[in-house]
Amino acid sequence: MKFGINLFPTVGEDEKPADRYFQEALELTELAERLGFHHVKTVEHYFTGYGGYSPDPVTFLAAAAARTSKIRLVTGAVLPAFTHPIKLAGKLAMLDNISLGRLDVGFGRAFLPDEFAAYGVSMDESRPRFDEGIAACRLLWTEKDVIWNGTFHRFGPLTMLPRPYQRPHPRILVTSAVTPETCAAAGRAGYGLMLVPAINKREKLQDMLTLYRKEAAEAGYEPVDEDIHMSYNCYLAPDGEVARTLGRTYSENTNRKLVAAVESWTHTRSDQYQGYEKIVENVRNSDFTKHLTDNKVLVGSPDEVIQRLETIRGWFGDITISLQVITGNMPFAESVRTMELFADHVLPHFS
Repeated sequence: MKFGINLFPTVGEDEKPADRYFQEALELTELAERLGFHHVKTVEHYFTGYGGYSPDPVTFLAAAAARTSKIRLVTGAVLPAFTHPIKLAGKLAMLDNISLGRLDVGFGRAFLPDEFAAYGVSMDESRPRFDEGIAACRLLWTEKDVIWNGTFHRFGPLTMLPRPYQRPHPRILVTSAVTPETCAAAGRAGYGLMLVPAINKREKLQDMLTLYRKEAAEAGYEPVDEDIHMSYNCYLAPDGEVARTLGRTYSENTNRKLVAAVESWTHTRSDQYQGYEKIVENVRNSDFTKHLTDNKVLVGSPDEVIQRLETIRGWFGDITISLQVITGNMPFAESVRTMELFADHVLPHFS
């Protein structure tokens, strides 16, 4: 198993100014490298306290690349529906070169109706825009004199510069919130997968992973731990009861921001997002105690978290886990403590 940090900002201007947030996030990135974590990951979202401080993960990861030399940099994820593929492929290739080949590219379909509305993009075009964006980026990274005649973009012939540092291109991962078909398609294409344990039952995640691995094997691919990412809210303290009390506070803060971000699903429907109208009720009914019982959060003493992770490994196999160490805008010093306790006690157990 591999472990990194996920700097998903759940914070607004009334809680922490943006300059302070970014300085702290970059300090956590440097700390993660010193402590031996595998990666740092960040998201693309807009407008709200649920991710809105990260409208462009490439910008943050470029700054992270300049301050580090070993840790991998993961977009978790960029959203092709909102960016022309020439721009997106070029930015990512730049980052891959700046970091000397430390980039893994996660692509996401986006799921917040307000973001689609702001960009003037129909949610009913979500899947084809996602598929076309990834395919166009991959072609631009690997071929010369590219001609693209897609549904949404047409260009060429052109040869993109710079070429990616990693050849033929950086590792590609795709996000799947609740859709098994996305997992199957990722396996057939030889892509990695990003899954969300907090919003799925364990049995459904196991079924999605089984399908992914089956399709990958039939296509001649053998996924490794770095091909399967899952993110977990994480809070450690020497005393497990203290960790659970404070971890609950920060997790519930994050959940309130998610409720606000998904509120527009109460009046939005799209055949590209079957069942998403239930997401508001599911998020509103989120229960921290049940998440603890179901091992959907990594909260407790180091020994307790080790046991949770052993259970998770038994369910899903060797995977890559991203620790959301700034959950609910927890104080910087507590993020540092969580990372140090994890590195001192948990990483050695799994190494």
